[in-house]
Amino acid sequence: MSTDDERRDEPAVPRTRAELRAAREAEAAAASRASNGEGGAEPSPRSSSEDGRAEPSPRSLSEDGGADRDETPLATGPRAVSPVARSTGDERPMRSTFVPPDAESTTTLAAHSSTDYAPPAPEKPKAEKKPKPAKAPKPAKQPKAPKPVKQPKPERAAKAPAPEKSATSSDRRFLLALGAVMGILVLVGAGLGVVSLTQGPRITEVQVNPTEAIEASGSRVILTANQSLAAIDESQVTVEPAVPFTLDAAGRGIGIRFTVPLDDDTEYTVKVADAVGAGGGPSATLSTSFSTPASNIFLLRRDADGDDQIFRTDLTGEKAQPVFAADRINDFRATSSQLVVSVEEDEGSKLLVMDRDGQNPRELELPGVGYVGAIQVSDRGGLVGYSYSDKELSDTEGRASVLVTQSLSGDDEPVVTEVGDKEANIFVWQFVPDSAAVLFIDFDGALSLVDRTTDAGVQSLGLATTIQGISRGTYTAIVERLDGSVVELNLTDGSEVPLEASTPDYGSAITITPFPGGTLRHVVSRDENGLPIGQAVIRVDEEGAATPLVEVDSTDSILQACASPSGQYAAVVIAPDLADNPYDQMLLPLPENLETHLLDLRTGDEIVALTGFDASWCQTAPQF
Repeated sequence: MSTDDERRDEPAVPRTRAELRAAREAEAAAASRASNGEGGAEPSPRSSSEDGRAEPSPRSLSEDGGADRDETPLATGPRAVSPVARSTGDERPMRSTFVPPDAESTTTLAAHSSTDYAPPAPEKPKAEKKPKPAKAPKPAKQPKAPKPVKQPKPERAAKAPAPEKSATSSDRRFLLALGAVMGILVLVGAGLGVVSLTQGPRITEVQVNPTEAIEASGSRVILTANQSLAAIDESQVTVEPAVPFTLDAAGRGIGIRFTVPLDDDTEYTVKVADAVGAGGGPSATLSTSFSTPASNIFLLRRDADGDDQIFRTDLTGEKAQPVFAADRINDFRATSSQLVVSVEEDEGSKLLVMDRDGQNPRELELPGVGYVGAIQVSDRGGLVGYSYSDKELSDTEGRASVLVTQSLSGDDEPVVTEVGDKEANIFVWQFVPDSAAVLFIDFDGALSLVDRTTDAGVQSLGLATTIQGISRGTYTAIVERLDGSVVELNLTDGSEVPLEASTPDYGSAITITPFPGGTLRHVVSRDENGLPIGQAVIRVDEEGAATPLVEVDSTDSILQACASPSGQYAAVVIAPDLADNPYDQMLLPLPENLETHLLDLRTGDEIVALTGFDASWCQTAPQF
């Protein structure tokens, strides 16, 4: 390896190789003379030029017989080769840098050559070591220190690339796996798209609450398709068994709202025919089915010797369970999630709200200290209503039979209904099903409607003597006018039509209770003198056809008849053996022994007779 190649740092003043060799040969010659005792005289200024070439003296020129020239190459002397050039292997011919001895010396050129070059051979390393201190920049060769690292040990060389190969291989496998998954997803998506285009819309989700559907009207079944749909018309929708509904469809959703409660323990099938995607394509029939649970009913049983109880039972009566007990329970009502109970105490009434299992009871604030009666609830409006009378009541002081409504949550104060900025005394009243509106008749006989959710105020609907009932889902009330006529009053526009007589005609009814599909009419048969000889509950369908359900003779009395929310069943309250059935001493006095008969309205068959009254299907409590 060349020494010149390894020495990267250049001297402060750049010099050619010829100049460097001339300088070294001059130093070697000087050292040779010193060792031979010739003194350390420095060469004549003319002995060497600045470019390192030897200049001949006048004597040398005369002896050699050379021409009179400025420069003459030293061709006759042996070649002077620098030890550095030898070590580097530089074989190029070089000029002699011989410096002649002083003027007194008579040594010939040949003698000088042998004296100057032969003996110094062993001394050349010493001559080269002298300038080494001047090569201070050599430490700059340290950048070549990493050279040993370039040849690591075999085990290190093998281990170093291993992680890179592993990481690269792992990354490659991950990318291949990711690409495969993405390819599969693309193929699946494309396949689904093809299926969608060839098979039409499909149902991806169904939302329905069957338990709520049998308790109240207004429940929904919502179908969600896998794509946006073209406009859906009600004629495309069918529900089996048939039940009235309204339709609300947009985008991917189809909402079907049942305007009446559904039957219990029944499988319903909803179909949407000829459903087409918004972008076109083939049509499809969207279909779903769901089953409703079996019904339960709440009844109140008063006990003269112990606590009164509210119990819950199935329609067989075999799974009756008490859910709440108190010393004196005057009345109660049930919603789809809560019970509202009126309890009598010495200082007045207490109104409690609790879960349907009787847990977590809490007391609602009353307008004052007094008595509560005629409890009703608006499940959809989340309200409870009742008639209220102050305990301290006289001809000049206190409130008597005012209508109060308030939230079942108890987060507001009781609101007393007013007519003409005056608290109205109410004779009879009812909540309009599926709303927060109240229909009432005051002591002056004025029939009025007020909605708690609007600021419309009280709407006058003429004069009436009683409110028989209000149909679910139709906002139609059956009222008796002052002239004794019974009409069906449309509460939305105030129009009315006479209530058609039944076929056969059983005469005027004491009470008329509407249900989806017809009415239950409580009639009394009389003898020639007008004395009652018997009572009956008649089922009248929408066409007016009448069918007797329950009949009793003059020894018994029918107190109330009401239908289950869907009109599937009927509950008829009977006071047996009226002569030997004394009344209790409650705020709402009733015979101590009462029976509730459950019947199937579709077949007319009696299911079971249970002890108790105030069935939770009924909107109001019985009155004797």
